[in-house]
Amino acid sequence: MLKSGTSASVSWLAAVLAISSILTGSLCTGDIRTSCSDRDILPRKLVDEIRGYAPVIKSIINAVVHGSERNKTYEDLALFVDTFGARYTGTAVLERSIDYMVQLLKRRRLDNVHTEPARVPRWVRGYEAAWMVSPRLHKLPILGLGYSAPTPRHGITAPILVVDSFEELHENRHKAIGKIVVFNQKFVSYDVTSKYRKRGPEEAAKAGAVAVLVRSVTPFSIATPHTGYTAFTERRFRIPSASITVEDAQLLKRMQDRGITPVVKLIMHNKDLPAVISRNTVAEITGREKPREVVIVSGHIDSWDVGQGAMDDGGGAFISWRALDVFRRLGLRPRRTVRSVLWTAEEVGTMGAEQYFADHADERNECINIAMESDMGTFKPKGLAFSGHSERARCVIAEVLSLFSDIDATELTIGADAPDLRKWIKAGFPVASLTTHNEKYFYFHHTEGDTMTVHDPKVLDLCTAMWAGVAYVLADLHDSLPRR
Repeated sequence: MLKSGTSASVSWLAAVLAISSILTGSLCTGDIRTSCSDRDILPRKLVDEIRGYAPVIKSIINAVVHGSERNKTYEDLALFVDTFGARYTGTAVLERSIDYMVQLLKRRRLDNVHTEPARVPRWVRGYEAAWMVSPRLHKLPILGLGYSAPTPRHGITAPILVVDSFEELHENRHKAIGKIVVFNQKFVSYDVTSKYRKRGPEEAAKAGAVAVLVRSVTPFSIATPHTGYTAFTERRFRIPSASITVEDAQLLKRMQDRGITPVVKLIMHNKDLPAVISRNTVAEITGREKPREVVIVSGHIDSWDVGQGAMDDGGGAFISWRALDVFRRLGLRPRRTVRSVLWTAEEVGTMGAEQYFADHADERNECINIAMESDMGTFKPKGLAFSGHSERARCVIAEVLSLFSDIDATELTIGADAPDLRKWIKAGFPVASLTTHNEKYFYFHHTEGDTMTVHDPKVLDLCTAMWAGVAYVLADLHDSLPRR
């Protein structure tokens, strides 16, 4: 009796811990599936239905990884980025690349190919350069930060103040007056460290700085600056701001620690131009039974104005429309509509996605079953990250992922990383993002190094197969994904 009671207590405690771990994202997929099974979250009929898709998933993987669709995602993406290069918001190049995609999607005979307008800002990089002019001459490679103010025509020359944190800036704010503040923050994670790029210039301006240089947000550097946008809540705090390399930030810090105050000359001739209209690009495989219920697969087509935008986010955009292409080529048409959306203007503030949400979140016309985005690199897939209020929905996703054991992509974590889908998450829609072995993602992020060289054709095939397979199952199940 005591042994039986102890086992029951342990089982009860394990269940409580399992629920807690699911909510915090600390369990692996197997643990979530075990928890779902132990507590009968999913009816046996639904589990059997999901497992019944194994032959379809196998056919998709075989076609994309080994068969007729092999290497096609890589070849299509390479042709695209080699033709257009970087596709910065507000430029004619981006709009030409969108025109190209519309024609390509129509040639691939996808359904309902069209674009939807979104008003976007125009910040244009001009000539920019920086030098340390004292105690010796040293060129500093830089990339201006989006929304930065320009310098006067002949630049700004000023002594620097290096700080490692916001706290150090505030402690030395009296020293920042008239200086070029250099943020030398260490890389902890993108979310933590990018705050210095996004908020640092305004914080330094409030302390009296005349310009800001921010150490690039990366864990690894080969003397390469990483760009990105910065944010100013008030125009009076808008000052010239640029990223510098990790190496140069550390150099300036070492000099300051020796009692030397380097002097830097900074020139930035960027401009603000009137807003223009860009477009989200849409294509579908129309559902055979429930065409007004939709599964969205997405990535963003715009990029920063450096490199080719092949990784961020060419890979995510191309596995999304290629998923539909695979369905058509294999003769697969799920119950619900699968819609590919290639967002515009993600890099400058997700304006394209926000406009799309405003236009489509009213479900009187259609019901979004789940929205998915790939925007953290298309390296070897691990699984999905999921955001949603329904424990049953999490269990469905975990069960679907179990179908991808052959390519070792069964991991489910909690908390989707989907910048363009933040409004959908906030509104309670189920949202998922692709997770990959992307440890090197921030080596190339927002740099000249974001090119096709980052990609491996076979790995892109694995991502395409998984993205297509997940979308197909979720679009074809008899019951919609629950929200509560």
